[in-house]
Amino acid sequence: MSNSATLKMDAAAEHSLLDDGVQGLIGQPLDRVDGPKKVAGKAPYSAEYAFDNLAYGVLVGAPFARGRITAIDDTAAMSLPGVLAIVSDPDKFLRNSGQGGQNEAPVQNAHEVFYMHQPVALAVAETFEQARAAAAAVVVRGEPIDGEYDFEARLDTADTPDDGVIPPATSQGDIDQAMVDAAVTVDGIWTTPGQNSAAMEPHVSTAIWDDDGLTLYGAYQMVASDRMQLADALGLDPEQVRIVSAYVGGGFGSKLGISSEAVASAIAAKQLGRPVKTVMTRQQVFDATIRRSNTRQRIRLGADENGVLHAIGHESLSSNLPDEDFFEPAGIATHFLYRGEHRRITHGIVRMNRMLSGSMRAPGEAVGLLALECAMDELAEKLGLDPVELRKRNIPDIDPEKQIPYSARKQVECLEEGAKRFGWDRRNRTPGAMREGEWLIGHGVAAAARTNQLMQSEAVARLTPEGRLVVETDMTDIGTGTYTVLMQIAGEMLGLPADRVDVHLGDSRFPPAAGSGGSWGAGSSGSSVYLACRKLREQLAEKLDCDPAKLTLKDGEAIADNRRVAITDLIGDGLEAHGRIEPGKTSESHTQSGYGAHFCEVRVNAVTGEVRVARWTAVYAAGRILNEKTARSQCYGGIIFGIGAALTEALVHDPRDGRIVNHDLAEYHVPVHADIPQLDVVLLPERDPYANPLQAKGIGELGIAGAGAAVANAVYNATGVRVRDYPLTLDKLLSGLPPV
Repeated sequence: MSNSATLKMDAAAEHSLLDDGVQGLIGQPLDRVDGPKKVAGKAPYSAEYAFDNLAYGVLVGAPFARGRITAIDDTAAMSLPGVLAIVSDPDKFLRNSGQGGQNEAPVQNAHEVFYMHQPVALAVAETFEQARAAAAAVVVRGEPIDGEYDFEARLDTADTPDDGVIPPATSQGDIDQAMVDAAVTVDGIWTTPGQNSAAMEPHVSTAIWDDDGLTLYGAYQMVASDRMQLADALGLDPEQVRIVSAYVGGGFGSKLGISSEAVASAIAAKQLGRPVKTVMTRQQVFDATIRRSNTRQRIRLGADENGVLHAIGHESLSSNLPDEDFFEPAGIATHFLYRGEHRRITHGIVRMNRMLSGSMRAPGEAVGLLALECAMDELAEKLGLDPVELRKRNIPDIDPEKQIPYSARKQVECLEEGAKRFGWDRRNRTPGAMREGEWLIGHGVAAAARTNQLMQSEAVARLTPEGRLVVETDMTDIGTGTYTVLMQIAGEMLGLPADRVDVHLGDSRFPPAAGSGGSWGAGSSGSSVYLACRKLREQLAEKLDCDPAKLTLKDGEAIADNRRVAITDLIGDGLEAHGRIEPGKTSESHTQSGYGAHFCEVRVNAVTGEVRVARWTAVYAAGRILNEKTARSQCYGGIIFGIGAALTEALVHDPRDGRIVNHDLAEYHVPVHADIPQLDVVLLPERDPYANPLQAKGIGELGIAGAGAAVANAVYNATGVRVRDYPLTLDKLLSGLPPV
């Protein structure tokens, strides 16, 4: 019997073995197995690996935003105590961070500068403090030239990105005529600023060389592709590169691809013949990794007198460096969320000398629904229609563009359950009419949608002679609960309690997984673990001489045909199986997405314009929930992200040179505990057989989708002031507030 199982999702997985399990692990709100290690300081993050003779690196950034470097003068730096080297190889340094999933390194050659503080050298010393002093003493000389820093002035220069996984443009019908013919229309411009992922752990890499090649201990989300990028950057065979990323302190997309500190550490470690660790400062994380792009979005909606949409348009522009392929796909959910036979969805890239823009949690939906869901609110008001009812009337029967069916979809149920729990029938119906003293009270709603994806992933599962189950895959846990969820899948499949399952992640020596990104992690890597464990079940059934379909595994025992045998009696010297999942025809035959609905109450001070989020209910449907606690936690995080996008978060660029002015957590304002009320999150029961054999869909990015729009709609409801320029800071509200 082969010990390998491969499944290509060419047909629906109507039956899942998880439904046959009796161990009672799947879906349960189990604590994270890595939690005790983390709170005790025993989970090593990338900056915490200890090596003998370790040296420390600090990056040096370019002092101008556009031009060419002519010299890097390290004379003063090398004279300082403890300084070992100033590394400045222009043919190896990365111009910017990599994107997730690519096998090649980003554009290189540090001679040419494209944005302020672009990394161009690395100061290495015996201590971090000495390296920091050396970096400050390095003199970078160059020939600055004029750059492009004004987004609004360059709108007419936008280019259309190439076709890829996400279509940059779709058009059907005649939207212009449909808008003329519509009984009620909305046509407006919404703008969102750049944002930073602001993960707690900064970007960090520790590089060490031995006879086998390079080992990099780094904070990265996608080990398999990051290994390829690093090998490409250094001119190595991938077999000579190992990446270890066992614990990651948050990423949100900023750690999808390798960054400059990884390549710089590797070069320095090779040159010096000793390990080198480089930890970015918080300012460098803001200056030289990635940002979510700012956007300018035009939304057009045209409906008949009953509120049925016939025209829907979403034309958006974002910014990026020259020659970069990534664009913020703001219209991604607009493709399928609402009906409308006349449609136009476009994306354009304005080329600028600002730091690289790339994927940040829910790229597309996070900012696109800030516009679309507010436009839906404006349309509901013009129609005199309940905003919940408007959304329900415009849920299409099939994908309005692809003309294919949806997979599992509980969009209506999310709206109805959320309205019931929140008390939507008791909402404020007249903007600016409900108040308590100087506090204006408002209520808002928004829909959530996040496309579901399955990516190729592999895992190995091994039963030891002692009856323990070991799972290995290079999948990462970036705080999402991967260690725990994979343990639950494996333990349920093999009938073993949690304390007899060991999950090993984040090492490129393990089978390659899709990595943490796109909300595909649990569904993809979990499916490969499922398949490996299914193969182990078959091997146990063969040992027991029974039909695998009649085999029950529980608490370390195999039960079949009125027999009960300890699995240790069947394992012998051990059993091993390999699982591999691949996307197939179901990704084309059905539109797959998670759905949700947000209901929000805000209080706005009529004197100061201060906005406080007072109450929140969110309901989601995302297929099978693998762990209720970790899933709900992901939803909490997404909602908080959305509140930050609505009210406080914005990168501020100096118009003279594009530098980020507020490049730390003192000036870039993320929500804190006092800003967030108790969040009521409901996860509806659902199974999606078209998604994967787990019948689960991604939830990590679904939480943020639409959340900020619910805040904005509630602020309008409280004040009567419509703000289409995010974030909704008090200066944008004050002039329109009703008198006290």
